[in-house]
Amino acid sequence: MITTKNLQLLAVERIHIEAFLRSKSELAAILNVIVPNSWPLFPEAFSLPADESCESNPPPTDWHSYFFIHPKNEVLVGNGGFKGSPDESGTIEIGYEIASEYWNRGFATEVAQGMIDYAFAHEEVKAVIAHTLAEKNASNSVLQKVGMKFIAEVDDPEEGKIWRWQISRDEYHPT
Repeated sequence: MITTKNLQLLAVERIHIEAFLRSKSELAAILNVIVPNSWPLFPEAFSLPADESCESNPPPTDWHSYFFIHPKNEVLVGNGGFKGSPDESGTIEIGYEIASEYWNRGFATEVAQGMIDYAFAHEEVKAVIAHTLAEKNASNSVLQKVGMKFIAEVDDPEEGKIWRWQISRDEYHPT
């Protein structure tokens, strides 16, 4: 678990995905939180792998997907995490979504900073990247607040043009 000032980032486990695929209310009961009506914007993030054999005993990893839980209010405010392990250059990608009911409260900035702090606590991580739509939006501001810089516009086969943001270990200042 990653803990920030107001949130707990709870690792998503198979039992959570199975519950979510049955119903949001079942997931809410397992997590003991309220699950917002607007969440998730990207339900495809919660799918089980086609190859069930390797999932019965998944390899351990430090790079999870997380539920963003506000323990004081007992509510799920969003989800996100790391898109795989660091690559051979030491770069790792983060992603996140906040339920619309919880926009403009600083939660996206808080989780992005928490994931960056967690990533740079691992010596092998040299840079953290994130992607946004290729337009000015709230996510651009979030990433700038946590020290990321725009580095390129890239073509994504699924999304089209997207913007890549990055913070290197040299640019990182622990919170």
